[in-house]
Amino acid sequence: MNILMVGDVVGEGGCHYLSRVLPKLRREYEADAIIVNGENSAKGNGITPQSADMLFSAGADVITTGNHCFRRRCESLFDENPRILRPANYPEGTPGSGVFSLDLGRTRLAVINLMGTAFMEPLDNPFSVIDNILETLDTPCILVDFHAEATSEKRALGYYLSGRVSAVIGTHTHTQTADEECIDGKTAYISDVGMVGAARSVLGVCPEQAIQKQRFHVPVQFSEAPGPYVLGAVCLSIDPKTGNSNKIRRVFLKEMTN
Repeated sequence: MNILMVGDVVGEGGCHYLSRVLPKLRREYEADAIIVNGENSAKGNGITPQSADMLFSAGADVITTGNHCFRRRCESLFDENPRILRPANYPEGTPGSGVFSLDLGRTRLAVINLMGTAFMEPLDNPFSVIDNILETLDTPCILVDFHAEATSEKRALGYYLSGRVSAVIGTHTHTQTADEECIDGKTAYISDVGMVGAARSVLGVCPEQAIQKQRFHVPVQFSEAPGPYVLGAVCLSIDPKTGNSNKIRRVFLKEMTN
């Protein structure tokens, strides 16, 4: 089966661009399921009911998030819709869940959302947390969205989970990396899948604002950069019986301008 994983969608512009191109990508890659990271999908960051609806309407089957998941104070969103995940290594009692099992008929795909702790918030140890989660799953088909800053932490988790999950897909840095591989011929991996956002931007933000912030170290109100847009994703081929991934393909689109 084929699974399409789409990187961080940035703002209203990113949501609208995803809506235009995702149906075609589903057909082109014959995707049985589409996972989308939506933690930056709302205007001004985070995720809201409105931006989540846009992602589902575009074709997302499951929405993952990351460090901005609660930025818009929409905690109830995660309890009301189990297909919207927050990182599973948030402390016990946090609203929502970090795991969802998607019924695909011939098999189930477990989607796990984890967040790294290197250079990020000191959440529970993702290595220990996923060990506990894997003991509870009843399917070999498992995709992990690892929302992390450090490439070293992402690669370490990829090797740690080799042969235990179908895929470890990195998100958060918004820049698609070129290190996709199937570790030991079983677990698809990439350090970062990329983003859906403005091409002329710094992680989807107007370049001038990002420059001001980094040059002068003063508070800056970020705003979403205008199009044209890019889309970063990967397509995984997973054996539904064993859960092994034997192929991972990078997907990158850039909107054409007149």
